[in-house]
Amino acid sequence: MDLKKPGKLKKGDKVATISLSWGGAGDSDILWRYEVGKKRLQEEFGLEVVEMPHTLSGTEYIYNHPEKRAEDLMMAVKDPSIKAIFSCIGGNESVRILPYIDYEVIRNNPKIFIGYSDTTITHFICLKAGISSFYGPSILAEFAENVEMFKYTKDWVNKALFEDDFLGTIEPSETWTSEYLPWEEKNKNIKRNVNNDDRGYELLQGKGIVQGHLLGGCIEVLEMMKGTELWPSLESFENSILFFETSEDKPEPTQVEYWLRNYGIMGVLQKVNGIIFGKPYDEQYYEEYKNVILKVVRDELKLVDLPILYNMNFGHTAPMFIIPYGAMAEVDCNLKKFSILESGVKNS
Repeated sequence: MDLKKPGKLKKGDKVATISLSWGGAGDSDILWRYEVGKKRLQEEFGLEVVEMPHTLSGTEYIYNHPEKRAEDLMMAVKDPSIKAIFSCIGGNESVRILPYIDYEVIRNNPKIFIGYSDTTITHFICLKAGISSFYGPSILAEFAENVEMFKYTKDWVNKALFEDDFLGTIEPSETWTSEYLPWEEKNKNIKRNVNNDDRGYELLQGKGIVQGHLLGGCIEVLEMMKGTELWPSLESFENSILFFETSEDKPEPTQVEYWLRNYGIMGVLQKVNGIIFGKPYDEQYYEEYKNVILKVVRDELKLVDLPILYNMNFGHTAPMFIIPYGAMAEVDCNLKKFSILESGVKNS
């Protein structure tokens, strides 16, 4: 998979924030949190932050105007002064922007785009345009984390977006949290409780060392794009390392089973070189997900040697590392190690 890498960020660069899904960043009761995330980008990363025309238009307007969301994206992509685009937050219906996308504009103006969850849609828009984007933190959730950003997440922002060195081995975080504190201003000085994670990455099956280009996203959102212009060809999955994670909706294990079985029937799982799974939200269904993964992959599809790593720090968990789409990665089953073998950005 040959995707164009965007140029790396440096202090003083102008970046844009954008609302492509839920419009909560502009709601009066959430705006304070947006300002926290914006301030962190400015003060801790040295970036100049601008909003697109509808970034802060609020939930109702954003929902009613998918064409304006797409317009903001196209405007940010075309603006040569904007070096990166940061998603404010995910949601559940950014797939509605598809009719208004100009892929040629994105193809001709490679730049950093970052977000996760429903933002998976925009990552596959970038993928279709031939541009590598970044599955990683959003403004409202991670950059606006109560009291301070998690060091693990912050370090990965610096490493993935500001440096053009190989990303290398990704160590598991020693702590995690999915604790929900309502996004009310009275809670902003309350730190979320964290848990120690003694498991590290779990190897569900596989042996040896495999490599492949990274492709995947939020498993629920991937279902929303099947059959659309965004869905990659079967050949696109050839020799990939597939990454899946579940959202705060915490889908039932049987639902995950159905989805995985569908990937098998489509022939996708037979094409990939490995699979990595993010930590389940709040660790709910932790064991049950493992069971259905093995039921489908090992028992039904007989892919007994396909390496599967589980409990990884990306997606709907905190803290998180960043995944560049299309980058070459490696799973070492013997050491339960995951590495990204190239940079996410180029020297601009």
